[in-house]
Amino acid sequence: MSIIDLLIGAAIALVCGLDRTAILQVMISRPIVAAPLVAWLLGEPLIGLQIGMMVELLWLARLPVGAAIPPDDTQVAIASSVLAVNLGRALGSPGLEMVMLCLLVAIPLGKIGQYFDHFSRQCNVWLLTRTEACLDGGHFLRAELQHLRGICNFSLAALGTYAVIVIGGFFLVPILWPLVHQALQHSSSWLQLALPLVGVAVILGTVNVSRALTLFCASFGMAFLLMWLV
Repeated sequence: MSIIDLLIGAAIALVCGLDRTAILQVMISRPIVAAPLVAWLLGEPLIGLQIGMMVELLWLARLPVGAAIPPDDTQVAIASSVLAVNLGRALGSPGLEMVMLCLLVAIPLGKIGQYFDHFSRQCNVWLLTRTEACLDGGHFLRAELQHLRGICNFSLAALGTYAVIVIGGFFLVPILWPLVHQALQHSSSWLQLALPLVGVAVILGTVNVSRALTLFCASFGMAFLLMWLV
């Protein structure tokens, strides 16, 4: 696995991880954007587009809004793209089967991102108390430093999730590949269909307005058509 590719993935993971909740929030953290971006930088934009669309449709109803801490779909999309590109080259199998295996390995590992995110928020609550004490004492520079430390906590959470998925995938995928390669040849296309449908089922359970349902169906249909064409 190329060190340069890992560093590129880490840089994208850091920027997109901060965009997710901490700063900016210009939506580059969405899997449909983050995965093609990192894969394009690694020379395989098609792989990133496939992964990005599947993860986006799978977790379309799980947004990090307010106190909600969903699984880190951003790092799942980025790390699985890095794994699929590098391990596909290393194992000589850059097709859909490798993409699906890397994604299936990354999804459960991405659950760890919830714990990193939760821990970073707990640390930031502690920083809030320190910031208030600094403001009461007139130490404005120290208060600003506490704010920067809060951003660093979110940065470490994003990089930690990315590292866990990449390291776990680096060890698991080569072991699983000989065992599931044949099965994935017959089932990868069905899995590519099943993952978005799981997300659809979750979203439809939360939609109560007929107009919203129509808009959602139209949006999902366009995204799914694009995925089919790719």
